[in-house]
Amino acid sequence: MTLSLRGRLLIGVIALVVIGLLVSDIATYALLQNSLVGRIDAQLKSGQGEARIALGSPERGEGPPSSFPTGTVIELLGQDGSVVDAKVTAPPFDPNPPQGRPVLPKSLPNAGTDVPSPPFTVSGTNGVAKFRVTDWPEDSFHGDIVVLAMPLTDVESTLSQLLLLEGVISIAVVAATAFLALLIIQISLRPLRKMGAAAGLIAAGDLSRRVEPATSRTEIGRLGVALNAMLSQIEAAFAQRTASEQRLRRFIADASHELRTPLTSIRGYSEMLRRGASKSPTDSDLARRRIEEESVRMSALVDDMLLIARLDQGRPLETKPVDLQAIARDAVDDARAVAPQREIALNASEPVVVDGDDTRLRQVLGNLVRNALVHTPSKTPIEVAVTTVDSVARMSVADHGPGLAPDAAQRIFEPFYRADPSRSRDSGGAGLGLSIVSAVVSAHGGRVDVKETSGGGATFEVELPLVSQSD
Repeated sequence: MTLSLRGRLLIGVIALVVIGLLVSDIATYALLQNSLVGRIDAQLKSGQGEARIALGSPERGEGPPSSFPTGTVIELLGQDGSVVDAKVTAPPFDPNPPQGRPVLPKSLPNAGTDVPSPPFTVSGTNGVAKFRVTDWPEDSFHGDIVVLAMPLTDVESTLSQLLLLEGVISIAVVAATAFLALLIIQISLRPLRKMGAAAGLIAAGDLSRRVEPATSRTEIGRLGVALNAMLSQIEAAFAQRTASEQRLRRFIADASHELRTPLTSIRGYSEMLRRGASKSPTDSDLARRRIEEESVRMSALVDDMLLIARLDQGRPLETKPVDLQAIARDAVDDARAVAPQREIALNASEPVVVDGDDTRLRQVLGNLVRNALVHTPSKTPIEVAVTTVDSVARMSVADHGPGLAPDAAQRIFEPFYRADPSRSRDSGGAGLGLSIVSAVVSAHGGRVDVKETSGGGATFEVELPLVSQSD
């Protein structure tokens, strides 16, 4: 497993080719051997009559019929196994006739029988390695045994040439296969090498890079598609983490800045008391009042930050059926009491029930109405509405003030963000009201958005899921 993928594929391909060639060569050799030996056996079976004729020739020097292979031996064995007569096939006028003879076993296969024995193989002498032999008893020769033996020299020569040819062809095929397989593997693995190079750049920090090829037509292409999808998710996660870290740093900086003001005031008035404000009842009362006011303000600020932190952590809220119509009615009554000169309209003709935390939902609508009261001219009308749209409850607070700039509308729900940086903290608050609205609405599974009011101004819309009919 320490080899590369290219090496393992190459070894696998070559191993398969070698195994296939070995099986093919062995099968070819065995089939050819059986075919050639089968021909010899057929000649042995069909040549018995010619062997009798050759042995019955009055001239002992006359050889077997020319239809037998050169070097064929016909022997007549006596009852004691001695050679009574022998004939050998040789080309005419050959000065060096074949001298090979079969080495017969002491007990021939047909001993005690009167039928020819099946052909069998024996070793030979004088340069002939093997003979194919059959024998049978011959009544015309007083029961002597006739032995017909044909040399296997041509068969072995043919098989040897076949082995040499198979070896050369097999080596050539293996070499060609290795070269072509290596070339094909190199070309096929080129996309993987590109992916590896791209992955190295991505690991170095370039999360915007994507791997190629990325297509659904091939296996490697589908891998590229999956990797690119994963890289997109990783890039989005890193971007989200970076944005979250930036928000956290900004939140900590803004929170520190917001807490510094009341702490500075508390410290200053405490120093005033320590230096002798008690000698002046007026200064003493002022110091104690301001310390108390700044402490209350700091406590409220800390409570708001803790609320946002708890909601961001996903802590569950107390949920029960809540009527948004009642919440809207109370919020409008409170606003009218605070700003009697305002025209504040309510559009909530029927109960709208959602599952939620009554206190937090009242805080949501109260913050939106208070935001409209604080950031618009004193005579500007405000409309509060509670409706249902496509099985979703919608609360809206619309004003007709100066409205929001496009960049401010995108950041209006961030903690400590102020659309008007010049506004004082005493009149404008710490900038957590709309952040609390967003966090509470998200915790209820809803959404909040701001858009431009027709004719000018800003409209804040909150959408919450209605109570299901089964509930």
